[in-house]
Amino acid sequence: MGILDRLFGRGRNGGDVQIVSRKPAGRFQVVGVTYVLGKQVLGGVVLEGVIYPGYKLKGGGIALVREIHLQNRKVDFVVEHDEAALVLEGTLKVKEGEIIEVYQS
Repeated sequence: MGILDRLFGRGRNGGDVQIVSRKPAGRFQVVGVTYVLGKQVLGGVVLEGVIYPGYKLKGGGIALVREIHLQNRKVDFVVEHDEAALVLEGTLKVKEGEIIEVYQS
């Protein structure tokens, strides 16, 4: 891909986000899926590990965690057994009850 293609966005697809790390940093169980202001929001429970903004989710695609909300407040991270809402950059094809993996980068 040349510099002009990057500037004008030609050849862009959903595959721009890539996962580099091999080992998952955690797991997240999806309880509900909704859209707020055009962004996909996943509500659910953290089953393992810690989730920070900037981490990537893998399940029915790959998406970046943009924000994390816990009890209607924006927080810096969530840990095991927290019920949280993850605001994503990109979209995942996930269903309620599905377990998705979380990666650091």
